[in-house]
Amino acid sequence: MNIGIYIYDDTEVLDFSGPFEVFSTASRLSAPPGYFNVFLIAQELRPVSARAGYLVVPHYSIEDHPALDVLIVAGGVHTAELEKPEVIDWVSRTAARTDLVASVCTGAFLLARAGVLTGLDATTHWEDQQALADSFPDVNVIGNQRWVDQGKYVTSGGISAGIDMSLHLVSRLTSPALAVKTARQMEYDWHTNAASISALNQ
Repeated sequence: MNIGIYIYDDTEVLDFSGPFEVFSTASRLSAPPGYFNVFLIAQELRPVSARAGYLVVPHYSIEDHPALDVLIVAGGVHTAELEKPEVIDWVSRTAARTDLVASVCTGAFLLARAGVLTGLDATTHWEDQQALADSFPDVNVIGNQRWVDQGKYVTSGGISAGIDMSLHLVSRLTSPALAVKTARQMEYDWHTNAASISALNQ
């Protein structure tokens, strides 16, 4: 499965590297190995300056990436992206062709601007939930959840919540056992919307 993560200047580092680690680790542990092919996509094929000047080289641009099974839009300082018609149009067109679409943190603003969250429940970083609700009143913004699953569209809270959501997506796309195994390999305490997986297993 092709997992494409959209990044841009001032993207929050863990918003994309967390999901990247989840899917790449799950791919190593899948039987047979290699179930997921995860890569980074940017508007242009040039280094992206993520938060604090963290330089990242995307694998593809929005013009040349392979067909996607899953699109994940990372969060960060997202306001400039909302004013790029070519990016919003790409998100809209790609979402229509993709089996599963997700966002981390303020990546939900891009999905909302693209019109794909209309009438759905969604979430974002706690600090931005009111702004999302104010900007997009046709989206039902949910608080106090690590992620919100609406079937094809899944949104998460900020930063580390994107790791929790990505493990949830691995569980959906493969099996709960592989998601738990991935979290253990990462030495990560996977939190559901209710409690940590480790606590549930005690």
